[in-house]
Amino acid sequence: MTAQRILKKKTFIKAEMDRRLEKSQSDALWQKAAERLDGILQQYADLPKGVRAHTDTYIFPSAAIYSALKEAVGAETAYDIVETAAIDLTNGYGKRIAGMMKLPGMPALFVKVFDPISRYHFGPKNGFQNVFYPKEKGVYRMDILACPYARYFKELGCFELTGIFCENDDRVYGNLPGLQFERHTTIGKGGEKCDFCVKRV
Repeated sequence: MTAQRILKKKTFIKAEMDRRLEKSQSDALWQKAAERLDGILQQYADLPKGVRAHTDTYIFPSAAIYSALKEAVGAETAYDIVETAAIDLTNGYGKRIAGMMKLPGMPALFVKVFDPISRYHFGPKNGFQNVFYPKEKGVYRMDILACPYARYFKELGCFELTGIFCENDDRVYGNLPGLQFERHTTIGKGGEKCDFCVKRV
């Protein structure tokens, strides 16, 4: 996938850039981010398909946009632009899922399907190292011991972005009716692991 095609799915960040910056500057920085993303994609062209599901969709475009912004407006403003865009997007996701959880039986189903979904999207083939705990009725637990977000953001010189993606989980899963999302530590916030627990209440 080309940089331009990837960035077409990041228009929520561009909208925040347009809100904060002069349109001409925003457009120029968006073009710079596309060029930077092309370079990153070439640099990591040999990654496995499962890992690329995260790098090409989330990690690399975020790093490219952030680094282009940081050079022009400074790290604090660049981070705030990316974080604000992520907050708006994931709060919306959380509200939509919360609406679904009001349907009869949905909290129980949600917990049940978390196991196969997380193994498929966040397992070893996707660049994660995990501890998957034995099944408990109404509870799903998983620890992440190694994370491609932490790895590749660090390699690209912007490890601080990892924390935004950690907080995305809180915004999406933290206020769901009939469910409780528990997390005590994340790699992106300096912890040794990301613990993950969703349970019915």
